[in-house]
Amino acid sequence: MKHGDLVVRKSYGGDVLFRVEDVRTHNAVLKGTDYRLLADAPIPDLSVVRDPESTRAVQQVRIKVNESLKKMHTDRERQALGTEEAIRLAQQQQQNAHYFEVPGKVLHLDGDGNYLKKSMQLYNTMHVPAHGLHIHESQMADVLYRLLPQIKPDIVVITGHDGVLKNRAPNEIYSLTSYKNSQNFVNAVRVAREYEKNRDGLVVVAGACQSHFEALLQAGSNFASSPGRILIHALDPVYIAIKASYTSIRDAINLPDVIHGTISGIDGVGGIETMGRYRVGLPKPKVTSAP
Repeated sequence: MKHGDLVVRKSYGGDVLFRVEDVRTHNAVLKGTDYRLLADAPIPDLSVVRDPESTRAVQQVRIKVNESLKKMHTDRERQALGTEEAIRLAQQQQQNAHYFEVPGKVLHLDGDGNYLKKSMQLYNTMHVPAHGLHIHESQMADVLYRLLPQIKPDIVVITGHDGVLKNRAPNEIYSLTSYKNSQNFVNAVRVAREYEKNRDGLVVVAGACQSHFEALLQAGSNFASSPGRILIHALDPVYIAIKASYTSIRDAINLPDVIHGTISGIDGVGGIETMGRYRVGLPKPKVTSAP
């Protein structure tokens, strides 16, 4: 067994596919390939996977991902039709008054480089303006303090890896010290909320697998994981950010719709009522060529 191998844990019935990040004397450090989970396991408990697409773990995730992506595209098409209808009268009054779109801009901080790459690809596919940065969770607060005034985003995504520590007392589930990175996420959320106190002025999406949902909301996030302390899919925070980016500033983001549209569902992600960050303009600016 070596760095980069794809493995599953025998004791968990091969429920999650991992990539080996580090091999030590008796155990290995693992990162989920689809779920934002950082774990370690005894080497004898691991089984190397040669054909990941044939495993139950991957097949079940692919079904959920495809359903979520299909809904994302359907919602975007419906929203575009609504926008066209809303400005139809203005276009009739002035034939050439074509509208233009200004979706909300995203600043995405991710503790995992592979997940960041997948996230940026999805933003690009959905035509969401996004600036992404791979940064360790412990540095996110400092990086946000520096980047927020420069990027001036409408939406901030703060995510990476997290998890409830195994060596904890049962009654310590609500202590931040019982989590691998929730305290780091909380610190970053506080920086974002200090920059913009209005939750409709800056939409904050925070957390990863099993993160301290209540602490993240209390710190000022609009959406957070994980109410049920479950594994969340790598693209769940991205789905919410895209939904916020393309929901009109006149409308509240439909909470049941956006939460149930994620791959993990209501045990994975929750949030509070929030206005969208999408705007339209009229007429469309003329493109001028450089002299």
